[in-house]
Amino acid sequence: MDYLILYGVWATSAALLLFAVPRDKRRVGQAAFLFKQMITWVTGLYVVEKGWLEYPVRFFADVNRASFTFEYFAFPAVCAVFNSRYPSTRSILYQIGYAIAYSTVITIVESILETSKSLHVIQYHQWKWYWTWLSLLITLMLSRLFCMWFFAQKRLLA
Repeated sequence: MDYLILYGVWATSAALLLFAVPRDKRRVGQAAFLFKQMITWVTGLYVVEKGWLEYPVRFFADVNRASFTFEYFAFPAVCAVFNSRYPSTRSILYQIGYAIAYSTVITIVESILETSKSLHVIQYHQWKWYWTWLSLLITLMLSRLFCMWFFAQKRLLA
């Protein structure tokens, strides 16, 4: 069952990249995807090496203890959608709500995977759901700032 979930995450993430990123914002999505990979890969390795959380079932288990699926593909794919559809023309409250909604939905899904007794995709040791939520919110907003700096053209991000 655990591997079915991992394959489902890969399929969902690929579908997000193909169908949820608008055609005219693919460059923004690619930049956000790569930036998020850089952040999550390093921080994911750090968190796992510190023993704060564990991925008992994962692809490439003999290579490292972080989750290649989540750190290198799923979270970056969500970040690509987040940035390519960012509501930059809306009010600041709407933009904040948009970022909070993304962090909340991902945190809820991760919490369900973590608390399920029959699944072994992720286990918290000294980690809490609010650290996930906060780290996602911060990294999503960092990716947004990166995209704004990298493109420096309002027409690509609006």
